[in-house]
Amino acid sequence: MVNEGDAAEPSVRFRVLGPVEILIRDKPVPLRAGRQQTVLSMLLLEANHVVGTDRLIDAVWGDDPPTTAGSQIQICVSALRRILAEAGGIIETRAPGYLIRLSPDQLDMQVFQDTVTEAGRVSRAGEVAEAAALLRDALALWSGNALASVTSRLVRAKAARLDQTRLSVYEECLDRELQLGRHRELVTELMTLVSQNPLRERLCGQLMLSLYRSGRQAEALEVYRTARTELVDQLGIEPGEELRRLERAILAQEAALDWTGTAEPAAHTAGPRQLTAATADFTGRMEQVDALERALTQSGTAANPCGVVPLVVIAGKTGVGKTALAIHVAHRLAATHFPDTQLYADLRGTRSDPLSSEELLMSFLRALSPPGTKFPDTPEERAQLYRSRLAARKALIVLDDVADEAQVRMLLPGSAGCAVIITSRVRLTGFPGSRLINLGQFDHGEAIELLGRVVGEDRVNAEPAAARTLSELVGGLPLALRVAGARLAARPHWTLETMVRRLADEHRRLDELVHGDLAVRASISLTYGGLPPQVRLLFRELSDLPWDTFPSWVAAAVLDIGVREAEDLLDELVDAHLLDYVAADSRGSISYRFHVLIRIFAREQTGEEPRREDEGRRRLLERVCGGWLFLAEHAHGLLYGGQFTLLHGSAPRWEPRGGFHETPLADPLAWLESERLNLTAAVRHSAGAGLDELCWDLASTLVTLFEARGYFDDWTDTHKFALDAVREAGNRRGTAAILSSLGSLHVTRRQTATAPELLDGAMEIFEELDDHHGRALVLRSQASLDYHMGETRLSLARYDAALRELREAGDLIGVAHVLVNIAQHQLDAGAPDEAVKQLDEALGICRSVGSRRTEAQVLYRLGLAHLEQDRVDAAGEALGSVLLLVRRNDDPVGESYARLGMSAVHRRLGNLKTAEAMLLRTLEISEDLADTVAQGRALFELGTLLAEGADPARARVHLERARAIFRDQRLRLWENRTLDALDALDGPAG
Repeated sequence: MVNEGDAAEPSVRFRVLGPVEILIRDKPVPLRAGRQQTVLSMLLLEANHVVGTDRLIDAVWGDDPPTTAGSQIQICVSALRRILAEAGGIIETRAPGYLIRLSPDQLDMQVFQDTVTEAGRVSRAGEVAEAAALLRDALALWSGNALASVTSRLVRAKAARLDQTRLSVYEECLDRELQLGRHRELVTELMTLVSQNPLRERLCGQLMLSLYRSGRQAEALEVYRTARTELVDQLGIEPGEELRRLERAILAQEAALDWTGTAEPAAHTAGPRQLTAATADFTGRMEQVDALERALTQSGTAANPCGVVPLVVIAGKTGVGKTALAIHVAHRLAATHFPDTQLYADLRGTRSDPLSSEELLMSFLRALSPPGTKFPDTPEERAQLYRSRLAARKALIVLDDVADEAQVRMLLPGSAGCAVIITSRVRLTGFPGSRLINLGQFDHGEAIELLGRVVGEDRVNAEPAAARTLSELVGGLPLALRVAGARLAARPHWTLETMVRRLADEHRRLDELVHGDLAVRASISLTYGGLPPQVRLLFRELSDLPWDTFPSWVAAAVLDIGVREAEDLLDELVDAHLLDYVAADSRGSISYRFHVLIRIFAREQTGEEPRREDEGRRRLLERVCGGWLFLAEHAHGLLYGGQFTLLHGSAPRWEPRGGFHETPLADPLAWLESERLNLTAAVRHSAGAGLDELCWDLASTLVTLFEARGYFDDWTDTHKFALDAVREAGNRRGTAAILSSLGSLHVTRRQTATAPELLDGAMEIFEELDDHHGRALVLRSQASLDYHMGETRLSLARYDAALRELREAGDLIGVAHVLVNIAQHQLDAGAPDEAVKQLDEALGICRSVGSRRTEAQVLYRLGLAHLEQDRVDAAGEALGSVLLLVRRNDDPVGESYARLGMSAVHRRLGNLKTAEAMLLRTLEISEDLADTVAQGRALFELGTLLAEGADPARARVHLERARAIFRDQRLRLWENRTLDALDALDGPAG
């Protein structure tokens, strides 16, 4: 504990509420302008928190730091430490930057905030005069605009927020003094403030009231007329309802405006009431409201016999209305169930600067404690005091935007008279006894309900289809719904369909969303206009890209800058609510997206401000699509141990700088899966932009994903776009590569009627170009087709030719694939020992380059070979390893064949039930993938298994289905085997 007598005046103080200053024993210390003041300002604004070196560099140099920036920051910090030497090393080095350690009374900004908080407490207790005095004390700490001596863009942005806070406190102080009847004394001061801030309606209203109470009615009305003119001219809006109501009251000389001679005391409260205002147009969510109220009010009932503190977690993605629901319910319950205290805090869990539990604990303690209270030193002791303060209260604590359980565990009360509402983007299930409510997107009914409140339910019910379309056109944005509804309400002769038609033209949509002082474009424009030029440029260029969502590196490609730098610019757009985060994936990668109306606004700006010429736009798209190609190519290399089994072109790649791709590609197949829609769109858009070389290369690289996951429709669609692009450009090698890949697809899907033409066309071009690697890949596919058609000798000859050319090309995994297929020929011929030799060589290749996916394919065939050698244990070991590998890689195609192999092992061991279960699961997977060959194989094995188990009726059903599949796919070898099995059923044993 800190003893009262231990308090002493600090020897070092800092000022940021004006020019930045250091005072040692109340004497200012000279500071060098520029870097030194900027670094000190950043540390002071985040006092007792670490400020990263990169952030300091950005504050000092912005977008163009020198190569020595890091060492220059270190020099600045060293110089500040020398100035503060007698304070005992107040600046600490903490990875990844620095921290300035201060007590609350050393920094005028903190003293200001604490004094304002205390003023609020005494005001709620009815001590208006004391509150006014405290607010005047807080304002007296200012000596000009915040951090007036610093020009850094980052510092100025933070300073602007401080200046706005100062103005709000000034208005609060003036309200208290007007309550005390000081209207005559305030007139001159208010005139000055209004002239400096003509758009602050609250100040205008205070000046009007002080003039009226001073007997100057005409001047009060003139203030209103001047304010209205300013608002209309500068913002295009009318004054708010409160100011208009005050004007009407002054005109009517209402008695309520007169000062009664005493300050009106505030209602006494047993504790702080920190809830923010409830959403006026809160709509729907009745099921969740009921569930919340039941969970929060069960204390002392049979549902809560042990007196557990009721705790509810509202979880859902950003923007679904978690906070609105929490505040709505909190207000409904405050007076009846939690009259003593309501605490509220935004913990900023989804932002880069979340509140720590220690910070918030102190904030709550100050709100709950008498002025002058000395608090314990340790967080544990403070948490005990916090729980004691709440022990006898009926209190509701709302903790908004929580990152994880650890962030709030210290803030949970211990007495059952309290309750807690937590909102979070993630499902927090670590609180014993808590209730989790998952909040989904706003449904159509709730959107229509909001529209009906504004327009009238009759009109909405008369045109349900138009109401739905209207909601979709504005992306469900409440402001836009209100504007559209207000326009309809003001024009009863319009139908909802009229509004839909007016909104349908994207180029005029924002023009339509204006009514009175409500305007979507004006709202967005105010925010857009305050952005730095480079952020505005990024905003405009991103809006022209055709992707719905995009990762941060795309922004880096747009401006051709580093990824970390682009992320800082994206954060500014997110902070300004002009761009939305899409929840991070399992690797921590964040994507972004536009709201539909904000994207329209951004595209409008390309006509208002300088934009890139058409060739520049093409280069921009080339960089972005080149980035997708680089990452897809890198993912393929990680899966196959190099750029094997693929042909690549000469299209330029764009590599995200700073090793960005290492983290998302830690699981390359999962990354390809997560970005599948963006990658396939990149093929489509590069084709449309005439980037034919890039288009075919990316399309063929994505076969890595399509083949592993069975995305055969994507394989077809991307290759059709690519084929059109290369043929239109006269790109012969690209044409051959795409024909070869399409031929491989048709072989994979056993489309034996169409595959030969595609492969022959590819071979003709590769021979014309003397491209041996291309020839080898076509030969491999042709050999596979021959095998399935029962042309064994031709298949082997082509595999041998492909093997020679693949060895010459250095395509090691291509060699391994061919060795596996030759081994299958040898297995069919009853030569398992020869097959094992081929497979051992292929396995060595896979392990030497690190291709786990191909290793699984080799092990599968090796397991089959061991079965032919009657080495059942070795076969089980190999096929068991395959099953583990493919399941770990989430490879359903591989899993279906691994289970097929394992069923044979169990069959040899006499585990017929297990073998049947394996085959049934194979059948399920292959049916999901529409892999007809795997279905046929599973049905064949099931039929022969059931025949052995003396169940000929079921065996015949499966074998007949298998025969039909093999006949349709023209798989003569397997069709003949199935006919033999059916003949056996008809023999004497059958």
